[in-house]
Amino acid sequence: MSHLALPDAETATAGTPARAGSPAMQATGVGKTYGVVQALSGIDLAIEAGTIHSLVGANGAGKSTFLGCIAGRVTPSAGDITVFGQPHVYGDPHFAHQAGIATVFQELTIVPAMSALENVFLGRAPSLGGLVPFKAMRRTYDALCDRFNVSIPWNAAAGSLSVADQQMLEIMRCVHSDARIFLFDEPTTSLALPERQSLFAVMRQLRASGKAVVIVSHALEEVLEISDVITVFRDGKLSRHAPCESWTERSLVEAMLGHYASVERRVRPLAEDAPEKLKIEGLTVDHGSQDVTIHVRRGEIVGIAGLVGSGRSSILKALVGQRRATGKIVIDGTAGLVPRRPREALERGIALIPEDRKTEGLILDMSVSDNIIGTNFSKVSQGGVISKRRTLDLLGPVVRRYGFDPARLGTPVRLLSGGNQQKVMFSKWDYKGPSILLIDEPTRGVDVGAKSEILHTLQELAGEGLSILMVSSELEEIAAICNTIYTISAGRITGRIDNDRDHVDADAILEKLFEVKP
Repeated sequence: MSHLALPDAETATAGTPARAGSPAMQATGVGKTYGVVQALSGIDLAIEAGTIHSLVGANGAGKSTFLGCIAGRVTPSAGDITVFGQPHVYGDPHFAHQAGIATVFQELTIVPAMSALENVFLGRAPSLGGLVPFKAMRRTYDALCDRFNVSIPWNAAAGSLSVADQQMLEIMRCVHSDARIFLFDEPTTSLALPERQSLFAVMRQLRASGKAVVIVSHALEEVLEISDVITVFRDGKLSRHAPCESWTERSLVEAMLGHYASVERRVRPLAEDAPEKLKIEGLTVDHGSQDVTIHVRRGEIVGIAGLVGSGRSSILKALVGQRRATGKIVIDGTAGLVPRRPREALERGIALIPEDRKTEGLILDMSVSDNIIGTNFSKVSQGGVISKRRTLDLLGPVVRRYGFDPARLGTPVRLLSGGNQQKVMFSKWDYKGPSILLIDEPTRGVDVGAKSEILHTLQELAGEGLSILMVSSELEEIAAICNTIYTISAGRITGRIDNDRDHVDADAILEKLFEVKP
């Protein structure tokens, strides 16, 4: 009887590696324009085999565009790229595969209706005489889960999984390939600390086997931990390129922005008599958080701190009718049941900025302007006709507040950097004007400069009376701006911190999270 052997998780990347220290990819004079926008200009850069090379820069600096050029999905307007000495062929996934390039992009390519296992083998499912060797695939899948220290049921529909699990499936698919160049665009944004460390261990294994690993990331601490070489992009050009040991977090920020920026404590104390705006009582979410009670005062920023999978995001989704839940919410003293649909939540003044901006928060093929005014056409229309002048007059001040250029209101959202897309999401709900704003990962995938702008604006909004309930994996953000912090573990609220009084930092919150028991 014939048996088809699949490569196991440790040897799945054992394609013929290049000699460590030799160029895996060479870019010469690479430029890219989108209309009048110069996204890249004169990029000369080599990525060597047997190294982990990180690309960093502010939002819109060109790093993800350059990664797209290496991957072959973006065609440069000028210059050349060679892959292991061969001219690159753009727009041809078959060439990228044959050249040994595997990529995990920020926008996930998970097929929701397919199982977790099927997504990992998507496009690479083996067969023997037309039969799929299911048992061998299961063994490989289980080995990959062990390698990354995750427990994702093989038969779970991918669309039912958390963003973190979906991202891990993408990474597992990428690593389980016969590639020689691995490209990762913000690979850790949804991952918990153990998953991040497992990913870094795999990256080091890839490096040791002579593969080239390229990372685009805003997580500067992680970049300094994992990289051999760091290249900084600024305004579409190379700002500086040097070995990792030459960099500090401060010098990275200065090379990215031209000045230093950090997350500073900026909690705005509330008056003791600030009225309660929102009370959540006994909220229980299907397959999520259990018996949650949270209080939010008018003009207060409340944070929910918990590890990935703790149930924190399920609270926000239930409050806008995206998850089935039971319980009671009280708004301005008026009690009611949990909203059953998003429209009902909006009618009660509740809006959500979701974690996944590309699939849940924005319509990528529409313009910035249309994405924003779509929440309330009546503000800019008369007799059913939208006034372009009124649209510009109203949206200009809104987007400027988040550091977005009003001249780009007509740009399709798809062409914006991740940070600018995040600014559009904030602008969208600022324009709508809810009284309660729920935010899941407010600074996901944005650079330190944009992060500072967003946190500052949240404080401004709270000062104007907006009540904010936010979830963030960045505990320093929660410590920096939240008046009250709730800790959550295994779906249950385990503690409450008065940050106005106790002045906690990220380490103190983390200590409390690891002290609690489910």
